[in-house]
Amino acid sequence: MQDIAVLINTAVAVLAAVVLIVRFRVNPVIALVIGSVYLGLAAGFGVEKTVKTITSGFGEIMVDVGLLIAFGVLMGSILNQSGAIRRLVEHLLDTFGPKRLPYTMGLAIGTVLQSIFLDVLLVISAPLARKLAPKIGKLGTARMATAMAIALECGIVFTVPGVASLALAGLLNVPLGKMLLFGLLLVIPTIVISIAIMTFLFRRGFWNEARDEDHTFVEEEDREGEEEYDGGTRQPAAGQSAAGQPGAGVSGGSGQGTAPGAQPGGGTVTVAERERKQAPLILLFAPLLTSLLLIGAGAIMEILDIEMPWLQLLGEPVIALLIGLIGTCLVTRAAIGQEKVEQAITVGFKESGQILILTGVGGSLAATVAAAGLGDILGGFFSASTVAPLLVVWAIAAVLHIAVGSVTLSAITAAGLLAPIAPAIGLDPVLLALAAGAGSLFMVHVTSNTFWLLQSLLGQSVRGALKSVTVGVSVASVVAILLILPMSLLF
Repeated sequence: MQDIAVLINTAVAVLAAVVLIVRFRVNPVIALVIGSVYLGLAAGFGVEKTVKTITSGFGEIMVDVGLLIAFGVLMGSILNQSGAIRRLVEHLLDTFGPKRLPYTMGLAIGTVLQSIFLDVLLVISAPLARKLAPKIGKLGTARMATAMAIALECGIVFTVPGVASLALAGLLNVPLGKMLLFGLLLVIPTIVISIAIMTFLFRRGFWNEARDEDHTFVEEEDREGEEEYDGGTRQPAAGQSAAGQPGAGVSGGSGQGTAPGAQPGGGTVTVAERERKQAPLILLFAPLLTSLLLIGAGAIMEILDIEMPWLQLLGEPVIALLIGLIGTCLVTRAAIGQEKVEQAITVGFKESGQILILTGVGGSLAATVAAAGLGDILGGFFSASTVAPLLVVWAIAAVLHIAVGSVTLSAITAAGLLAPIAPAIGLDPVLLALAAGAGSLFMVHVTSNTFWLLQSLLGQSVRGALKSVTVGVSVASVVAILLILPMSLLF
């Protein structure tokens, strides 16, 4: 009877948090703390132990990932301010051509660009994707919108240093290097397969240009958002944000209203010609790539049991990302000036604050669930199989995401609920983290800010966005869990 009570009280705590967020518009941080307090008191902890469990859960996850999230977001903000993202996308087009653009741009966004806060990355890359879509052909808008939606959402949960992947690694005590390696093994085939599936569906009549595309907003934006180059970086017109919308509140916008390579005077400048006037792109990304290589090297050394103290130090995630952050500051300061770097850091601190608090309270709920004994109960249910808990955590994350609309929140909550069972059944926590991330991708819909940004910035109707974003990312969610299940049999 006691086990049933624990299960019921845990379900009530989670459902109460969801209802508070969805029905009563309570901030997720407050709702999760309320759910944790209820569970602690219902489990008989008493006031003192309940508060201690909540605060210790918050503190423990901050010890693991607090600096990592802050460093990652700061690097992304600085790269955003430098214009490196816009330039990278233009290079992808120049190198691989328009036909392969959905795949190359999707892989770039889902892997190397994941230190950037999702909404910021979206408003930088979406205008470029919109301008390049016609070059792909008849289904250009559909393919580019789907590729961006899949890559943005998959990257944030699978790829280090995406903020959700950092939070999941910290919550489940997964070494960051291991999360990096397993995440890359999963995210690359997931993005490619999912884009291929959606392209097949579009070519079979799933996309109707007349009903699924609506370029009214972007045409008005293009007329009103005239921009000029300023030292090689496009600047929005006065009164407009980076998203081309007044008051959108995201700094560091990319070029909109002007095709890549166009000059206000009517002439064109090739990517190669502009590159000669700007800092080399590889130089801007070198610190970030170096930090990821160091983390990966540290993980490989740990797996192979190689002792090299100096490389182990540099491969520690906090040290590696610190090196990347310092290097990014130095190279971008030389490229865009100290003032703009300081502006980018200010924006990065603002963005990282809300992520840190949300991650911390997710850790509080997970700690309370573990203390209540849910792990022992579920461990008995799943002792015969490692597949069942992966499907359960995927389903829980999917349901939470449908209700709440937050990828990070649903992934953290689902992982926290089943985190205690991993040691009991011999399940590698990295698989649990990936399964929670995969489930949190299911049904990105009207409760998601990403949905509306992709709908408006890429010239889609709501009907079109439901296809490219909701269906596209849901396909990626299913593809990911189908790839994770065989991994559970191998590792």
